[in-house]
Amino acid sequence: MLTISTNVSIPDDEIHIVAIRAQGSGGQNVNKVSSAIHLRFDVSSSSLPDFYKERLLALKDQRITKEGVIVIKAQQYRTQEMNKEDALVRLRELIKSVAVVQKTRRVTKPTRSSQKKRLDGKKIKGKTKSLRGKVSY
Repeated sequence: MLTISTNVSIPDDEIHIVAIRAQGSGGQNVNKVSSAIHLRFDVSSSSLPDFYKERLLALKDQRITKEGVIVIKAQQYRTQEMNKEDALVRLRELIKSVAVVQKTRRVTKPTRSSQKKRLDGKKIKGKTKSLRGKVSY
């Protein structure tokens, strides 16, 4: 059971975890041991609330396929258990990130005094730059 929040959790049978061989360097061990983890989680057929499902499917993330399956490959660690834990943590963080509703931005205007300060600063900069030119006698 993967706990997302106090009232949202995912049963283990909805998360498909397969051990695969890791890529990259690692000597002879990399060819013998399946230490990497391939995690698949089908969003549309899961028991998540509809709010989470809609937000996850609308998310533009390369880990989510067109069919609505989250695919996470964890191969950072040397042991299968640590990679499995890493994949589950990454899935939890992805689902938690969708639950946070961003605050809408209010349009603001710069104050008159800040505009005046900006223009005064530009005039001073321009004056110092004009003094850097060639000196004519």
